[in-house]
Amino acid sequence: MNKFLRTFFLCMLTAVTLTVSARAAEDTLRVGLNYGGSALYSANLQNFQGSGYYLGWFDESTGDFVQAGYLEEEKISMTADGTIYISGGSYYASRPGRVDATAGGYHFQLDEFFPTFEEARQTAERIGDAFPALINNQYRVRAGSFTSREEAEAAAATYATYGYTGAVSSPSATAVTVTVTTTSTILFQFDCSGAKSLGVVPDGGGGKALTWFRGYKWYGGFEYRRSTGGNLNVINVVDVDDYVKGVLPYEMSPAWPLEALKAQAVCARTYALLQTKHRDSYRFDVCTTTDCQVYQGANQASALTDRAVEETAGMAAMYGGKYAETYYYASNGGASESSENVWSMPLPYLVGKEDPYEGTISIPDYVYTMTYSYSQLSALLKSKGYSIGTVSSAYVSRTTPTGNVAEITFRDTAGKTVVITKEACRSVLETKSMRFTISGGGSGGSWQVNPSGGALSSLSGAYTVTASGVSAYEGGDAYVITASGVSRLQKPPAVSGSGSGITISGTGWGHGVGMSQYGAKAMAELGRTYEEILHFYFTGITIGSV
Repeated sequence: MNKFLRTFFLCMLTAVTLTVSARAAEDTLRVGLNYGGSALYSANLQNFQGSGYYLGWFDESTGDFVQAGYLEEEKISMTADGTIYISGGSYYASRPGRVDATAGGYHFQLDEFFPTFEEARQTAERIGDAFPALINNQYRVRAGSFTSREEAEAAAATYATYGYTGAVSSPSATAVTVTVTTTSTILFQFDCSGAKSLGVVPDGGGGKALTWFRGYKWYGGFEYRRSTGGNLNVINVVDVDDYVKGVLPYEMSPAWPLEALKAQAVCARTYALLQTKHRDSYRFDVCTTTDCQVYQGANQASALTDRAVEETAGMAAMYGGKYAETYYYASNGGASESSENVWSMPLPYLVGKEDPYEGTISIPDYVYTMTYSYSQLSALLKSKGYSIGTVSSAYVSRTTPTGNVAEITFRDTAGKTVVITKEACRSVLETKSMRFTISGGGSGGSWQVNPSGGALSSLSGAYTVTASGVSAYEGGDAYVITASGVSRLQKPPAVSGSGSGITISGTGWGHGVGMSQYGAKAMAELGRTYEEILHFYFTGITIGSV
């Protein structure tokens, strides 16, 4: 049974519009496939598993699919309303050099209203060269397809001789036309003035439908939203676990151990259920790129990746009864990082720690080296909005308790300094990770901690002695106790770099917050379960059913 259908039977002759989807809204996701600048003038579907399509719309409040009609075709195209020019099997909004056929945007619309799609379809078949339409929640019949109003009005007189009364309909800025792909044959039109958007649910024929769209195979249904006068925003409306099946093989190698894949599946599912960044602008939950997480349907799915999703079906990482923010990355270079040291918000389950697992396996490109001349650094900083002259030194001026970079100081020849912190340390210098050192760029001086010459380049990782015992230094001014009393610890002046630039030496790849994917692989190879992997990288979480 199709995952969108709670109850289903096809009775094409009834006068009732059926609600054929009643999955709870939280069990499905709306995924933006093409939207905004990538919105499509025309979008094709082709059955891969199953046959035919249900037409209707997705209820905004419940997520249910409401059926309006049914098409038996294998290949259909949804196109922005108006005159469609067909050339070489492709659809164009304006006339190309060669035109094989046209589907005009003007039609003769019967005055009659019909109680069902099927009754409208039967009337359209009797007329010939006609099709059913859902116009502002009313089933209508439209005949002919003309490139101008004058042509349509001339044809209206002919229809009148056969006893059909009606008027000419013009192209609409919110309408969508459904055709047989590569042809000018119109099957259906949908226009609810933007209050509802056309929904299409492929028929799985008693199984799970799988459908071709733009070279990828997708589970679920499709929604075609059209802003006034614009192209189609194409949304995949899909069961959460089927969505994860389309993420997993693109975010982690399908050949990796099952337990690592299961940990990644839980991360992907949890992360998707949290995302709302695109909802206000485009009314969907997640996109398909690394801005959310990569989702490209079922093309690369394997029996092992599908098994990982199915064996963790409905499972999510929780903290305090809410979804955890399950960030992940390729590798951390030896230690993960606390969220507040990379971004801003401290989260109790995103706590940096030494990672003993990555070192047990071979990781491609784990160690990296980069060089910048001072002139390159000057240009780089300026290109990213920083005001600085000719850079003369650059050094790591603070590290986190786990040894990752927390702050970098740049100084120019005039003595002006620019300090960058947190994720900017990675993004500005375009390093692979947060775990690196800088050599050749001078230093910010060192903290003298004892008379025998002991010094620290940073107080990160230092400890303080209090009446309560020994505790980690948490920042702020540092003081020393001497024979003369208590005095503030002074840092010597910075030392300019020698040579013409700096060398960056690092390990890892990614922001370092949350789960290391290579660390998960290493843990799985050591026999750890996906639960153990997740509990290691996300402190204090629980793993429970959605």
